[in-house]
Amino acid sequence: MTTTAAPDPLWLRRYHPRPDATARLVCLPHAGGSATFYRPVSAGLPDSVDVLCVQYPGRQDRRGEPCATSVQELADRITPLLLPHTDRPLLLFGHSMGATLGFEIARRLERDHGVVPHALFASARRAPSCPRDERVHLRDDDGLVAEMRALSGTDAAILDDEELIRMALPAIRADYRAAETYRYEPGPRLRCPVTGLVGDEDPKVTVAEARAWERHTDASFDLRVFAGGHFYLTAHQREILDLLAKDALRP
Repeated sequence: MTTTAAPDPLWLRRYHPRPDATARLVCLPHAGGSATFYRPVSAGLPDSVDVLCVQYPGRQDRRGEPCATSVQELADRITPLLLPHTDRPLLLFGHSMGATLGFEIARRLERDHGVVPHALFASARRAPSCPRDERVHLRDDDGLVAEMRALSGTDAAILDDEELIRMALPAIRADYRAAETYRYEPGPRLRCPVTGLVGDEDPKVTVAEARAWERHTDASFDLRVFAGGHFYLTAHQREILDLLAKDALRP
């Protein structure tokens, strides 16, 4: 039996301990998201994959903590916490803002620690070199809620509960600010393989912008296009789980 390091209790959540796993998947949420978004992913993967879900500050049980101000800050804080978990192949899966964060974490692992991730999965996010001028974080509360409704990534019951949504809005706004003010800094390309995943009707990223992730790796690149919008993955969970499980077994 192998030894599985205990995750940091604030940042990293392990919902299904798998001490004999041969690979490890780190899941990075979207703007306004939380670790619990990936609980079905953790439950749906085989025992060969240990899953760590990242919980950003400022939400749920971390609501009393200040939110991060940038993607770079999140990457700087999360990367050292992953080092004890690089004893087996490490895969990074990020959705939307989480994809950009996964890219910055992969950069830091490779550049600063000599750790090349087994794979980076960039879901529903433009390549770092494809910026857009987005200012959702500057809207009033109603405008922010309207954006969330349009993307269909938040339970309608939460959006209709004024007390719940008012509690969540500060973290959502902070995440949008971090995502929308992110600017790519040119540097060495990644050495790890990258897979881009995108919905064919996603208003936040075109297929061409997702394909541009190919520019950011010297390893292999694959693009998977699914029917759907920004949260296409909720309708294609089994396909994505199969893809992750298969890649985790890759030599």
